[in-house]
Amino acid sequence: MKSSATQRRLTVVLFEGFELLDVFGPLELFAHVPAMRIELVADKPGAVRSAQGIDVIAELGHVDVEDPDILMVPGGIGTRKLVLDKAFLSWLYEVGQRCQVVSSVCTGSALLAAAGLLEGYRATSNKLAFEWAASFGDQVVWEREARWVEDGSRWTSSGVTAGMDMSAALIRRIFGQEVETEVVTRIEYQPHRDSTNDPFFAGAKER
Repeated sequence: MKSSATQRRLTVVLFEGFELLDVFGPLELFAHVPAMRIELVADKPGAVRSAQGIDVIAELGHVDVEDPDILMVPGGIGTRKLVLDKAFLSWLYEVGQRCQVVSSVCTGSALLAAAGLLEGYRATSNKLAFEWAASFGDQVVWEREARWVEDGSRWTSSGVTAGMDMSAALIRRIFGQEVETEVVTRIEYQPHRDSTNDPFFAGAKER
């Protein structure tokens, strides 16, 4: 991907039990990129209950999604149910095949793997649910020690706040260093810039 001022469409997938910061951490960064259009999608338009009990409005249903440039899938307790939902996984695979970038935060990578979107790619996930997430996919190279993993068109991050670091790196990759610096300065955020520097790796215990 080359730096470009061309408008890009970021589509974020919502589902019952998604993690709030997995969604709104990255969106806080992307919302400050003028060339970014953001849309929230769920199985149908309307309120979606997060893991924190807060409802968020999805403007689009699955059938309304066109061709996103970037697809982002959050994690959360709701992923435990969705990995068994064949209809959802089929839809996710079909949409992911049409995207320039497929990304996830936290255990959203389990959904990508279960849908077949991480086959042949390196990926990571939340340390506290790593073994569970890594049980999906046949040819996924799971990396436990990583703040986020970039492998071609696949971007996956570790737990919750790591999604913001990944998003900053993704903005830098697509729009350039100047745009990324302006975004993180505006929200007074200091991202981890080294994806291999994972302060939560040591001592993590599986849940």
